[in-house]
Amino acid sequence: MAGIAAGTRRATAARVDEAVRRDRSGSWLRERLFSAAFQGLVYPQIWEDPAVDLEALAIKPGDHIVAIASGGCNILSYLTGNPGRITAVDLNHAHIALNKLKLAAARCLPSHWHYANFFAHANLASNIQQFDDYIAPHLDEATRRYWQARDLFGRRRICDFARGFYRTGLLGRFIGFSHLLGKALGVDLSALTRARSLQEQQDYFENRLAPVFDHWLLRAMLKHPASLYGLGIPPAQYAALAAGHPGGLPEVLRQRARKLACGFPMKENYFARQAFGRGYDVAGNGALPPYLEAENFEAIRSRAGRVDVRHESMTDFLARSADGTVQGFVLLDAQDWMTPEQLTALWQQISRCAAPGARVIFRTAADERLLPGKVPEDILSGWTYHAARSVELNARDRSSIYGAFHLYTRNETAMPA
Repeated sequence: MAGIAAGTRRATAARVDEAVRRDRSGSWLRERLFSAAFQGLVYPQIWEDPAVDLEALAIKPGDHIVAIASGGCNILSYLTGNPGRITAVDLNHAHIALNKLKLAAARCLPSHWHYANFFAHANLASNIQQFDDYIAPHLDEATRRYWQARDLFGRRRICDFARGFYRTGLLGRFIGFSHLLGKALGVDLSALTRARSLQEQQDYFENRLAPVFDHWLLRAMLKHPASLYGLGIPPAQYAALAAGHPGGLPEVLRQRARKLACGFPMKENYFARQAFGRGYDVAGNGALPPYLEAENFEAIRSRAGRVDVRHESMTDFLARSADGTVQGFVLLDAQDWMTPEQLTALWQQISRCAAPGARVIFRTAADERLLPGKVPEDILSGWTYHAARSVELNARDRSSIYGAFHLYTRNETAMPA
């Protein structure tokens, strides 16, 4: 078993190294450090709004959706759109294990109450018994081994769901550090979750939080790309962010934090609740990801078998897929990591596999189109970019951390690439 686990970790390391490697010059060490940080669990919760995704994808019965898996919240939420099948790919073995855990739990736990205890509360001692009794017997060996693995204190990894799962992973620890840093600078981030109106959220942000971005300590920290590794932002994406505003990275982050804190009522924005409250608002009946909503549970349970989770890259999977067989592609922000050569290889496969009218959605850290000038025009000419629609959807994305949302559709008359 140990040999298999080590092999899985090595596969993750090799794939992440390949994904983030941009050059062999001064940024090489930074890329290697990011790659090392990215090889465990990064996202206990994905940070793209599935409500926006579902609207852009316009899923129809029978559609095949190919998506980067990440933490799996979106993969399961897409099942509410009733696709024919979903192929979920990821370079990170921890994300693969989390996706498979969520799918097995949907199939095997007795009720939505049990499911919500596991993934909405995610901090109950009873979750461990639920795992042992209902979920573990139905996991494949690699996934079961991942969740049964023990830490230096002898605790099984699955016990994170008894202590507070959303405080784990690279992102969970980054959020925890942000709260500690806020206290050191005289700001209680959790106070935002106690705001009783959108106006109170706005007042607290402008009077207490916004000035923090001018503090010399935070500005000094943000000069280093490693400061954002906890958000899953590699050096290339950091550079795009830093160049995205005349005020530099502190001003970019102030704007993104303003939208997250003030753009939507706290009760309607579970991303803000995670950032400022470090968990979902289960006691106050706040918003949840679609896959955790009670009215969607039976649909998620009955359709969970339609998801195929694979430990590989999007490009590699598509290279083995048949022409014209995919109706939706979800790339998250992965293209920010890519060189023009990698982008071209990916879009060649997307264009070949896309059915007429297929949709591609993705996000970028900076407010930019990204693809023109990097992907050859003879490939992009087979697609229509929906500029106004992309801006509209980005404005409604509650996660608030990206510079832009992008929607492309395959031209009906385009020939496979």
